[in-house]
Amino acid sequence: MNKNFGIIGASGYIAPRHLKAIKDTNNHLIAALDRFDSVGIIDSYFPNADFFVEPERFDRHLEKIKIEKSVNLDYMSICTPNYLHDAHIRMALRRGADAICEKPLVLNPWNLSALQNIEKESGRKVYNILQLRHHPSIINLKNRIDRFPKDRVVDIDLTYITSRGKWYYTSWKGDATKSGGIATNIGVHFFDMLSWIFGNVKTNIVHLQSHDRASGYLEFERARVRWFLSINFDLLPKEIKEKGQRTFRSLTLDGEELEFSDGFTDLHTKVYESIVRGSGFGLDDARQSIEIVHEIRNSIASPLEGDFHPLAKYKLADHPFTI
Repeated sequence: MNKNFGIIGASGYIAPRHLKAIKDTNNHLIAALDRFDSVGIIDSYFPNADFFVEPERFDRHLEKIKIEKSVNLDYMSICTPNYLHDAHIRMALRRGADAICEKPLVLNPWNLSALQNIEKESGRKVYNILQLRHHPSIINLKNRIDRFPKDRVVDIDLTYITSRGKWYYTSWKGDATKSGGIATNIGVHFFDMLSWIFGNVKTNIVHLQSHDRASGYLEFERARVRWFLSINFDLLPKEIKEKGQRTFRSLTLDGEELEFSDGFTDLHTKVYESIVRGSGFGLDDARQSIEIVHEIRNSIASPLEGDFHPLAKYKLADHPFTI
């Protein structure tokens, strides 16, 4: 049976992936909400969806069509700024819908516990978009690690540079109180992936944390991870710049490069397919990655001693590496 969806944050960067996923899974978008009205993208997917710029009228509309037309909302997709996720998840559950929320699910671990209580009260579920768990290369890596001897611990280097322009710092993303900072905003899905594959965290050390980059060392049950994240274009490898690209991903396992540059196109659709089947990733699945980024955000940077990512030592004017 086709399901009825609402979406909050319809004009955002990530919203088109959700609209496509709703369409690809043969479901209906009945109402959308965003404070900005630049949402012409909806015409490509659900031109008949009702649209609101005020949450009060959006909420009223959903209640009205339920009472007057027996139209129930099954799912609410949440594509809003990180600091609003908690409030909008609660809105969805109160409205009697399951929530499908972008990452990070919330900014603080204790918010998860509160949401679990509301889940129980409402009888509804909260799902998180953990799309890397559906990436073929990541699934293959997990299967490979699961076949390793239980006492084997691997060495991982994770590098992710996704350059952003000056607009980033003016937007909510440049405000760490709203986005959670670099590690949360662009890194939480990688930390979830590492947790999913390599087990519980044993050590979490931060070596660098600034407006445009973060770096540290994580030790899991089955991996030692040196990680580096940045939005600074100058830190991209020379070869990437020469190709006109603005993003670089690298994950090495014991010195072996894992290729996962492609395969991101339909991951949201795969997530939606699992959710409507009743097997999506919930609050408990998101917990460790939220705990990791919360600890990073509230840590004081340690000296560059011992095991640290090579890029952590470079200053802005340096050109750290080529490939």
